Amino acid sequence: MGVVALALVTGCSSTQGSENSLGYEPKSRSTETVKSEVAKLSSGLVDAMRIKAKVTEPGPSVAPCDSGDSDSGKLYRVRHSWSAYGVGNDVLGKGMANLRQSLPSQGWKIEKVGDDGSRNKNMQILTVHEETRSQAEITWLKGLDGNEPLIEVNLYSRCFRSASGSGQE
Repeated sequence: MGVVALALVTGCSSTQGSENSLGYEPKSRSTETVKSEVAKLSSGLVDAMRIKAKVTEPGPSVAPCDSGDSDSGKLYRVRHSWSAYGVGNDVLGKGMANLRQSLPSQGWKIEKVGDDGSRNKNMQILTVHEETRSQAEITWLKGLDGNEPLIEVNLYSRCFRSASGSGQE
């Protein structure tokens, strides 16, 4: 994962005097509310591709979020990873182009478009949802390594304190 992607995923900031490595104070939120929010954003990404492809099924999951301070182990993040596959690179390329065009009108700020730094130079879009501050890494793996071509999406919420005190509600 590149430095830009890591900064997007962790939400790190170079703010001086920050209480934690996140660069923001995590809010107290219901885990179910955050999971629902991430699922809705994820569905919006599928719709924005405007292609007919198979999509992997697993839904959002909750995981601990490391803040690098005494809050570690008390914070959570919702992650939703999925892939669009079963079609050729011509269709996947259209999906990526459609995302680049549609994301800003859906409240996403595109932070980076370019290759992912891999040997295959896969195209990647790094974006932040301006209202929720959720982040998405969207990578078009063209299958140049012999694997099936696909678009891989990793969507993350900001770290939050679970309203119940645990990540499970």
